[in-house]
Amino acid sequence: MVYDQAPSHSKSALEIPERMMVETLPPYCPKLNPVEHIWDELREKFFPNLIFNDMAQLEETLIEGLLYFEAQSHIVQSITGFDWILSNI
Repeated sequence: MVYDQAPSHSKSALEIPERMMVETLPPYCPKLNPVEHIWDELREKFFPNLIFNDMAQLEETLIEGLLYFEAQSHIVQSITGFDWILSNI
């Protein structure tokens, strides 16, 4: 299993089976952690300088953005389809 070093992620909180290895990504590595590109695109398209009145409004915007990416899989592939990923499919 590979995980990033986000402050909210902790290897010690995981129950790791004996046959599984845990590898940690470097602090910022968008080519190894393609979800970084999805978050960047989400922020750019759906959260440009917005102020939300409450968490429900923020959540609605997040769901709208995620549904957009779900329907536009070619966009997700174009921003996350690195050679090392596509060659292992």
